[in-house]
Amino acid sequence: MPEPEAATAGRESFGSRLGRAMAGRGPLCVGIDPHPALLQRWGLNDDAAGLERFSLTVLDAVGPLAAAVKPQVALYERHGSVGMAVLERTLAAAADASVLTIADAKRGDIGSTMAAYADAWLRDGSALAADSVTLSPYLGFESLRPALDLAAQTGRGVFVLALTSNPEGASVQHVGGADSVARRIVRAAAAENQRYFTSNTSNNQLAAPDLGSVGLVVGATVGSALTDLDLDLAAVRGPILAPGLGAQGATAADLRRTFGAAYGQVLGTSSREILGAGPRVQDLRDAAQRTLEELRLA
Repeated sequence: MPEPEAATAGRESFGSRLGRAMAGRGPLCVGIDPHPALLQRWGLNDDAAGLERFSLTVLDAVGPLAAAVKPQVALYERHGSVGMAVLERTLAAAADASVLTIADAKRGDIGSTMAAYADAWLRDGSALAADSVTLSPYLGFESLRPALDLAAQTGRGVFVLALTSNPEGASVQHVGGADSVARRIVRAAAAENQRYFTSNTSNNQLAAPDLGSVGLVVGATVGSALTDLDLDLAAVRGPILAPGLGAQGATAADLRRTFGAAYGQVLGTSSREILGAGPRVQDLRDAAQRTLEELRLA
């Protein structure tokens, strides 16, 4: 397990950069989800040109407000190589605008295949390199090692699926009772984040960024599951990506109740609620601002 301080050659970690963005702009992540129905609603064709117009308009509108944006990779991938080229340009435009990106790819595999996924999304110089990527740990948390290590080396981050709000998720994530699958993932992420927190032996104080770079994905609408499964998200000391804000039913007040002591780590994620306000940039910006104020006041 390489130490990030040495591997990044002085580069600021993703967790530290995200923590600063959340403190400065607020704890909002906006999904860039070019669903065919949304493209149609915006008066755009369901093709590469429509995809690019949609993506760059959203970025222009919410980039000054959101701590991060989250392109949904599958909605680019469905267009084949031209769609992935649009995603590359969207990620590059976000980097140019100093907006952090979370590639919502949910990759997970073993060995050289996992290493190839890590290379695509986390390597310096890759056309698809994002600031962070979502990962699926259901071949075993340690199967993610190539991505965990490369993220540490390049100053990027990962968000590992831990507790999703879809009904089917419980059939895997809740299994094990007091030692549930979800709890094991949470504990593994907490242990992984220790690499980002090193003790300063000269004054016995912790010298570290506010957040580690290994985050978790926990649905905003999981309700009492965190309590039922005895999950200590505050101990993870990493960011919590919480999709489901807005159109999927969760409010900012719900997030505060659900996440409790870990609320300061939560990156509330809204997609359809904000995207549905388009295509005018100002309308999108106003919708993002309303959501952001709700998160701040919760």
